[in-house]
Parts: sequence; structure tokens; C-alpha cells
Amino acid sequence: MLARYTFLFLLLFPFVLSAQNARLHGIVLHEGIPVPYAHAQIKGTAWGAITTEDGSFIIENLAKGQYEINISALGYQPFSRQVDISEGLMELGNIELQEDILGLQEVVITGAMKETFVKESPVKIDVITHQYLMRNSAPTNLTESIKMINGVQETVACGVCFTNSFSINGLPGAYTAVLIDGTPLYGNLSAVYGLNGIPTTFIERIEVIKGPNSTLYGSEAVAGVINVITKDPGRQPKFGFSTMASTHGESFGTLSFAPKVGKWNTYWGLDWGYSNSFDDSNGDGFSDRIHLDRYTLFSKWSMDRPEHRRFNVFAKWYNEDRRNGVEAFVKNRAYRNIRGSDTYYGESIYTQRAELFGTYDLATKTRMWIDFAFNTHDQNSYYGAALYKAEQQIGFSNFIWNPKAGKHDLLLGLTNRLQRYDDNTVATPGRADVQYIPGVFVQDEWTVDSKLTLLLGSRLDQYKNNGPIFSPRLNLKYKSGDWTTWRFNAGTGFRLVNLFTEDHAFVTGQREVVIEEELEPERSYNLSLNYNHIFTMGESQGVLDIDAFFTHFMNKIIPNYATPGKIIYANTDGYAQTRGVNVSIQQQFRFPLSYTIGASFLTSIQHDQVENGQYATQPIPFAPKWTGLTVLNYRFKKLGLTMAYTANWTGSMALPEVFDLDAMGKPLETPRPTSSPVFSIHNLQLTKNLPKAKLEIFGGVQNLFDYRQVYSPLVGFNDPQTQPGFSPFFDTAYAFSPIHGRELYLGLRWSR
Repeated sequence: MLARYTFLFLLLFPFVLSAQNARLHGIVLHEGIPVPYAHAQIKGTAWGAITTEDGSFIIENLAKGQYEINISALGYQPFSRQVDISEGLMELGNIELQEDILGLQEVVITGAMKETFVKESPVKIDVITHQYLMRNSAPTNLTESIKMINGVQETVACGVCFTNSFSINGLPGAYTAVLIDGTPLYGNLSAVYGLNGIPTTFIERIEVIKGPNSTLYGSEAVAGVINVITKDPGRQPKFGFSTMASTHGESFGTLSFAPKVGKWNTYWGLDWGYSNSFDDSNGDGFSDRIHLDRYTLFSKWSMDRPEHRRFNVFAKWYNEDRRNGVEAFVKNRAYRNIRGSDTYYGESIYTQRAELFGTYDLATKTRMWIDFAFNTHDQNSYYGAALYKAEQQIGFSNFIWNPKAGKHDLLLGLTNRLQRYDDNTVATPGRADVQYIPGVFVQDEWTVDSKLTLLLGSRLDQYKNNGPIFSPRLNLKYKSGDWTTWRFNAGTGFRLVNLFTEDHAFVTGQREVVIEEELEPERSYNLSLNYNHIFTMGESQGVLDIDAFFTHFMNKIIPNYATPGKIIYANTDGYAQTRGVNVSIQQQFRFPLSYTIGASFLTSIQHDQVENGQYATQPIPFAPKWTGLTVLNYRFKKLGLTMAYTANWTGSMALPEVFDLDAMGKPLETPRPTSSPVFSIHNLQLTKNLPKAKLEIFGGVQNLFDYRQVYSPLVGFNDPQTQPGFSPFFDTAYAFSPIHGRELYLGLRWSR
């Protein structure tokens, strides 16, 4: 019997082989230029391939029959075609992909912690791809990239060290959760200087949610979430190099390679930045731009596993030597020997940071996975003669189960967060602050019908000093038409205050810090409504997007500067509110022109007790009444040249009340303006693509019209009674716009 079956198998085996000997070949292009690392997949099967650097792919061992082939690549509209496959090699020829300027086909994960298309997500998500960033500007890190999103601004807290953060809908940076691949890696300390250590080299895309997302990402995601999605190692060129230099004496560069190591796809990179040119155009005796040496070493490993299960590990080391001050402090790197000097004022910040995080999918029928992370951040800094040393370690894990039942897509998770913070100030008297915060969350995405989707969620976190904190969430998505979608969002926030993060003046040593009582957490609730409409105009397509939002804070901790020489912190029974509207329109024409125009209108107030027990309502400092964004992009096909124009407008904002000094070193009777003028920053970039050489050459102008802040960001720098920077009236917080002027830059990107 065995011999009979063996004979039958040997007889039929050649026919089985011939039935699965068909092959499919094609070349994926965009405007005649190869698109590498695109996915070519036979729908409903495991057959697929990834395009090589020349854009070609081949899928082998196909059975004869009719199939649908789908081709997708980041930044391009998906392509599909019906094919009738017979024996031998079938040629599809050249396949042209169209650029997805509007981002409607981008796959996102931030809104509900699982993959979905932007247009299908019940949560409104703004997406910026790496390709979009490179085409329109020349950002070197995350903080420079975020300016391309309407309603999100970069804010500067110090006119000497130029520490910066993100502001979403007018709220300070401490209210925004910054994630890497969905993992919260940045604590209060690292949010001050660590965000500059996220280079654009490893950014695949940036996903931004405006409004609270406490259910999934912790109760501190009050203003919103910025989630940086890193590149897939299996889709990177084997070798890459980029460099850029500017007329301000800055230089930046990246070296990367992506070898295959057994079952692991790996991606390695070194990113560096340098700036060491003293310039004092405003005559205050301090440099108008930061001096720094910055290095970032990173590596991402992704294992090939059955059924596309994930096992990703990412590691990063970051080192920055940041300094600024008077010329004698920074010239010829003199600061190395005089850090902490009480004669030559300077601010010197040494930062070292290490991160390790990843994701592992369990081999279960119902999707389950584990997110894990650990990071350590060390800061050794001097602000004038004041020493500030701090360190923070954070360990984090997420265990997530994603069952589905009919129209319900559930997400259940267990979260553990252990963080340790220690510094040399009164914030941690005598010992480090250690907090273990366990949490549990549940979310239900309920597809009621083809028009209505509900996203219901709740989270419970246990805080050491505050007990259990409950954070509910409600999102509603309603499609009133094929091209029109409404989204409603409601949620709450809870945040512990960190004084160094909240107020940079806390560690400068120029004012005595007074903490009148144990500071209670801030609490908030938020409502927002989004209208999104996709329209066609002739052969062009566009998107109109409108957001209305409202946030109310209880016990908003605001520093009190009314007493000379002191900063007083205390709880309050007042409140703060932000409310406004974001409007943006994007349009992509059939000819190679696209544009984005956006505007945000904002009201930010704080209602608190003033003298004699009376209450007063005042605007929140540094929250502009309105902002605007313009991005214009045109491609000259025959020349292989892309031109990009970007502009950011900033309306008037409230400024702190500060007084310049007279010739005797006494404050003048009249303060500086307590509101800023309207200003705009314009940029222009040209990019030349040389596809045969795998080379891009780019150059441009930032701050095209040479706008500068009229006043120095510093106050009390000219006190004749003291050395510059050491006056009791010295303050670094009057920074509301750029103080360095026009800048030209030139760079190249090469891959092989």
C-alpha cells in the first residue's frame, strides 16, 4: 500500500510543481523614479514581496488563477489591480504610484493603540511623514519638525539656554505626552532638554492627537499626544548618509546602515549636531543662539516571525553638551574650566540619556502583546553660579489583550510604571522621590453601523500620595456622508506638578523658592468637536478640517512673582481655561502642486486670587491669540526639482511684566510691553533629486525676511552694580520669538 501511494505521489509531483511555478514581476515608480521598500501583496494570501532599490519585485511559486495584487508604500496612495496568472513569468511592467499628500491612506496607531487608516480612526489624528518633512523643510530633530502641524507650536522658556517644548492648543509643553512607538519614555526632567535628542533620521512619521488621551497613555496626556513612529528596519537602505551646514556655523549629519543578522532586520545610526559660533546682534552681551555638541547613537532590531507577529527592540544613547552666555564664557570653550563662575555668567548643561524599549506579540489566537521600556536621564548643569544636578529613571510595561466580539473591538491592558527622581533642590529634600504607578484600562470600539462608531474607555491608576485616579474617555465618530465625518471627544486629565519643568526660573538661583504648602495635583476636563470633509474640485482633491476645543483646569499651579526676589508656589481655588478653534485646508492638484493653509484662534485665561482676597481673570502668558500655517509645494518634473515654501504666523500673546534698568541699575517705572507684536517666519527650500545616483541635494533659507525680536529676551543684563547676568533683576523669560536672523543652509542625502 505504501509503495502504491509513493508511486502516485512521484507521478503527480511534477504537475503540482508546474501548477505553482508562475511568477509575477513589476517595477514600482513615482514620476519615473523607483520606489524602494514598497509592499507588493497578493490579496488574501501569504504571497508577497518588497521592492528593491530599483523599485522592482518578483513574487514566485504562484498557482494559476485570478488574483488581486495590492501595492502600498509610505507616503503614496495604495494601488490595486486584478491579474490573471498563468504559467511562467507574468510582467506587470511599470506601476506608477501617486503621492498621498493628504495622508488619508496613512496607517496610524495612536488613537486607539491599534492600526487603522487615518480616515477610519474614531479619533482625529494629524500625521506628518518623514517624506513630507524632508520635502518641505530641513528639520534635524523632533522639536523642529512639529511646527508643520496646525495648532502645535514650539515654545522657548529661556533666552540663554533656549530650552524648548511643545504647546498644543495653547497649553504648555508639560501637558503633552511624548511617546516613541506608543511608549511613554519622557518624564518631567527629560521633557526639558531630552526632546532635542530625537533625530528625524529614525522618524517614519509623527502622529499628533489634540485633546486628552488619558485612558490609553496615562492621565498626564492632558493637552494631547505626540507619538513618534520609528522606521521599519526591513525597509531601510543598506547604507545612508546625510549632512547639512548653515551660515550660522551649524552642522548636522547622520550615518546609518541596515544589515540583516539572521532572522533580525536591523537599523543602526549615528546622528550628530554642532554649533559653536558666538553672535550678539541685539547687543545684550549674550549669544543669540545656542552652542552645542550633540550625539545620538541608535539601533532598532525587528525579528521575522510567523503571521507577521512583532518582536521589536530599540536602543538609543544621547549625549548633549549645551551652553550659552557671555562671550568670555563660551569663546574657545572656556566654559569647561569656569562652569559655575560668579564672574562670567553662562549656562552649561551636560545631558546623558539612555533608552531601551520594545514590543513583543504573544503567539496566541487572540491578539496579545507586551510593551516594555526603561530609560535613564542624567543632567549636570550650572545656571550662572547655581548648580542643578538631577537624574530620573523610568521603567514601564504594558500587557494588552485585543479580543473582538461582533461589532465590538476591545482593548484591555495592565500598566506598570516605576519612576525615580532626585535632584539637589528642595523638590526632593533628603531623598529621591520614588513612585510606583500601577494601572488598568479598558476600551471598547463599537462599530454601531456603517455611519456611527463609539469609542468608550476608562482607566484607573494608583498614585502613592493621591490614591486611585479614574480617567474616563468618550469618542464618537459619525459619517454624515461619504466624504464628511464628525468626531466628538471628551476626557479628563490629572497631572503631578514638577517645578523645574513648570518654571525654568526655579533653578536659576536668582530668586528664592518658597513652597507654601504641599502642592496638590492639577485636574482637568476637555471637550472637542471635529468636522472633516473631503472635497473634489475638478481633478484635484482636498480636505477641510475644523476643530473646536475647550479645556478647564482645577488647581492650576501658577508661580507668583509679586514678591521681589521670590518665587512663591501654592495651591489655588481658582481655575484656568483654554478654548478655541483650529481650521485647516489641504489640497492636492493633478499637476504637481499642493498646499496647506491653517489657522488657530485661542483664548487662554487664568482666574485666581489676587490682593485682599479678590479674584481676577488674566491671560495665560505665552499663549498666542492666534497662529497661522502655510505650506506650498511644487515639483518641476523635468528638472527633478521640488520647491517648498512654509510660513508660520504668530498673533499677540501675553508676556510677563518685566522692567528694564536705568543707568544706576534701578528698575524703570514703566515695564516692557506686556503683549507681543504679531510676527511671521518664512522659509524656502529647493530639493534636487538625482535618482540614478541615489542622491538628494537640498538648500534653502530660514527666516527669509530676517525677523528678530525687538527686545532682548533677557532683563537686567546691563546692571552696572554687578557683572552681566548676576543682577538680582536678571531674568531670562522674555523670549517670545526668534532672536537670530536669516539663515542659509545646504545639505545632501545619499543612500545605497
